[in-house]
Amino acid sequence: MTYDLPPDDAPPPMPDIDVPMLTPAPPRRGPALMIQGTSSDVGKSLLVAGLCRAYARRGLTVAPFKAQNMSNNAAVAADGDLPPGPDGTVRRGEIGRAQALQARAAGRAPSIHMNPILLKPQAMVGSQVVLRGRALGNWPARHYHKLKPALMPAVIDSYNRTAAEADLVLVEGAGAATETHLRRSDIANMRFAEAVDLPVVLLTDNDRGGALAAMVGSWLLHTEAERDRIVGYLVNKFRGYFSLYEPACRTITETTGWPFLGVARWFDGAALLPAEDALALERPGRSEGGALKVAVPQIDRVANFDDLDPLSSEPGVDLIWVKPGQTIPADADVVLLPGSKTTRPALEALRRQGWDIDILAHVRRGGRVVGICAGYQMLGRMVRDPDGIEGAPGETEGLGLLDLETTITDDKRLIEIDTVDTISGARITGYEMHMGRTVGPGLAQPWLRLDGQDEGAVSADGRVMGGYVHGLFGAADYRDHWLTALGGRASGRDHEAQIETTLDALADQLETDMDLDALLALAR
Repeated sequence: MTYDLPPDDAPPPMPDIDVPMLTPAPPRRGPALMIQGTSSDVGKSLLVAGLCRAYARRGLTVAPFKAQNMSNNAAVAADGDLPPGPDGTVRRGEIGRAQALQARAAGRAPSIHMNPILLKPQAMVGSQVVLRGRALGNWPARHYHKLKPALMPAVIDSYNRTAAEADLVLVEGAGAATETHLRRSDIANMRFAEAVDLPVVLLTDNDRGGALAAMVGSWLLHTEAERDRIVGYLVNKFRGYFSLYEPACRTITETTGWPFLGVARWFDGAALLPAEDALALERPGRSEGGALKVAVPQIDRVANFDDLDPLSSEPGVDLIWVKPGQTIPADADVVLLPGSKTTRPALEALRRQGWDIDILAHVRRGGRVVGICAGYQMLGRMVRDPDGIEGAPGETEGLGLLDLETTITDDKRLIEIDTVDTISGARITGYEMHMGRTVGPGLAQPWLRLDGQDEGAVSADGRVMGGYVHGLFGAADYRDHWLTALGGRASGRDHEAQIETTLDALADQLETDMDLDALLALAR
């Protein structure tokens, strides 16, 4: 039995890796420290965000860096290597949501050089590869591993640019640091640390158990040179009495020789920060009597779902993620279709679940439907992908709730938005990040009007609406307007201020839990 791809799985053409690089490398302005993990989801991203905020509050210019991130939750960077678009607009790049949050924690504008490689999963074994804001096509995993060595010079160049502008660089590894079968093509963990000479702190997760075995197992799998590069270890997500766990730390230190650097306790506020990947969707929902019920089908390759964080934190909103195999609740007030990395496959998956039938029945009952980005494209009559940008070439019939058609193109629109919607009179903040051109009579009745430009569409009866703006509900003015128009309760809560308060609370906790002076002294 084989679990590999079929023999006809051919690699994409090797791209021309032609990106501007600094030669020679600029001098590193300050020291750096790398956080690697014993496995995925040990909390590296959140820890680095907290350290960014803590050291920035001490007056240091801090920069985060992650060579490679895999996530469909992305953010618009403040810069980009792409030429201007056809209409002359500046085209920015995109980076992983986690690095954008880390940059925010450090008080820095997010840069493509903080996360030079972003992998956006599009299939079970493949992703779109984005190098410093430029898509290099869709690569099956086994072929991408052959591409990675060609990407390493650009990764090192981006690190050098980042390090030249910071007093401290906090580098995050990717996944597990001890994937020995991937060592030859590694560009994000030890091979990268060796290339730019970084000290490494190893992080493990106590919450799921097995931290002792994970640490000792990592020591066994690392080479002698890699062991010497590790300057100590941290235990993350700790709950309970440390006195009961302390013997395990002694065993780790005695076995590995690595010094114990501290414990980071479980941080309850993590759920209030933008999540990096879809694992966050496993969090249980909250239900309140009398709340506006918003049902969100968990569509295929769901992307940028942190759009919904401001709604889910509203006391007058009951936001429910509808998992595969479940039906959309008949008592939902709103069905909201979020973004997806692949619109046509998401539409096909939606139909396999029978959610298209649920949505059409919801509309017949007088319910409301909202689509954001790919969700907006799904609301139209047809989605075409003639060049196979997101998968096999072809076209897929949409839900037909808006009189629109979309053609997927390889020209990605990446812009920040901060203006007033002249239709609602509310301030709008957010961003656009999408491939595709949407046309049709439905655009005659726009959802928003931003800087004199119509955006999105609304059905004739006003019950179906969609558009390309991500982060729309983060602006308190517009969120309150939208909730009130739907008969819901608006709290006026400042979601952005809540993120800042939560980052400060995380930094406060790390200051209490760990010796940050000693940790900083390990950077070089």
